[in-house]
Amino acid sequence: MAVSRDRAHQSWRAAERVKGLSDRLIGVGPFGIGLDGVLAWVPGLGTAYSLAAGGLLILSGVTGGASLATLLRMGAYLAADSVSSTVPIAGWAIDTLFPAHLMAAKALQKDIEKRHGPAEMPLGWGGRKKAPKGKLRNITPR
Repeated sequence: MAVSRDRAHQSWRAAERVKGLSDRLIGVGPFGIGLDGVLAWVPGLGTAYSLAAGGLLILSGVTGGASLATLLRMGAYLAADSVSSTVPIAGWAIDTLFPAHLMAAKALQKDIEKRHGPAEMPLGWGGRKKAPKGKLRNITPR
């Protein structure tokens, strides 16, 4: 199935949102923590969030036309993250430190960029200076 450039870039932006929310709400250098890490310490809720965010990433991958290899890689990251959160204490700590959603989102974004070029996002995303109304900018994933 051929996917339009616009649809692929919508999937790229959806992955950017999940990546930021799940694993980069608070970032210090190359390290960050997001809802996935915080909610990992709440039994049941952490696993539910991880599965829901992972499902959104996989859905974005499918609708964005990602390759089967990329979808399988994303699934492996997300499965490891979700399984680790089922183990009390040690698993929750691993889930807090393992940025599976970030890794899966980056894999999807690289696949989309390879096929459709860089995506455009509003300048206000990611704590950057706000763009004039309606303006976009080209970005590449971090």
